[in-house]
Amino acid sequence: MKRVALFSLVALLAVTLGASCASAAKTLKLGHIADPSNPYARGAQKFADLVAEKSKGEIEIQVFPSSQLGSQRDLVEGLTFGTVDVVLTGTAVLGNFLPEIAVFDLPFIFRDRQHAFKALDTIGMEMGVKLEPQGMKLLCFMENGIRNMTNNVRSIKGPEDMKGLKVRVMEQPVYIEMMKALGASPTPMAFSELFTSLQKGVIDGQENPAAHIYTKRFFEVQKYISKTEHVYAAEPVLISLATWNGLTPEQQEIVQEAADEARDWQRQLAIDEESEFWEKIAESGKCEILEAGEIDREGFKKATAKVWEMMESRLGKENIERVVNTQ
Repeated sequence: MKRVALFSLVALLAVTLGASCASAAKTLKLGHIADPSNPYARGAQKFADLVAEKSKGEIEIQVFPSSQLGSQRDLVEGLTFGTVDVVLTGTAVLGNFLPEIAVFDLPFIFRDRQHAFKALDTIGMEMGVKLEPQGMKLLCFMENGIRNMTNNVRSIKGPEDMKGLKVRVMEQPVYIEMMKALGASPTPMAFSELFTSLQKGVIDGQENPAAHIYTKRFFEVQKYISKTEHVYAAEPVLISLATWNGLTPEQQEIVQEAADEARDWQRQLAIDEESEFWEKIAESGKCEILEAGEIDREGFKKATAKVWEMMESRLGKENIERVVNTQ
């Protein structure tokens, strides 16, 4: 009997210790709206893998792509409520919580990608601190991509071709006013509803980077693509402040280090794959593609210049000037 009792005690201790070790591991939920094959979706997975590796399994990040945890606005609100731990979203959506961060969505504000990276990693990270009173912490900026126009009505070469088009935009004043300045009719809509709305003709067009146009198959329900390259779109990575404060200082260091490493990896991936997405879209033969050199980009710049003036009070004139002058 004593041997049985001893065996039972050892078994109980093993179960208890196992449960204790299992409970020590933290499991975090990360949500975003992209298809798993999108470069920033893969950046999210890279981040999760790095956190698991660097924490030796102490922290596990479960990734939920394709709007499984809600729209971008739902996800950001989830951070403030503590119902989502980590989120990838757009600066445009984040601008509804911190208006000045939408400065990065102004049309034609960046000279090139390197200009964007430098401004985001300095000015953008400084701005991010202001999100902490709302219960979220900015870890880094990954890349969504360079946005381009698509539609089902006509080929877009200049701003005059935008007139009257019903175009889906994010729920953000910068994008709404940009479309108005181009003579189009802006239609705010959740990303998850976009494909069906294009397919059914509820809207005429949309604007997104090549990665979304390809991975979400928008090119299959659009006749014309114009490489207007009107906005560079960043993809902020945010963590709930409640989640962050629940980590030890060592764990916080691991998470930040993994975020920075994943950011650099993802940005290069996005650059490397952009031309591949365009090639695959062209090979499909489903739509006409106008290259950047065939677009009146100066005309688009001139037509949207008024948006900068209109947004000065919301975004801050000083912020606009700082971004423009970043070297």
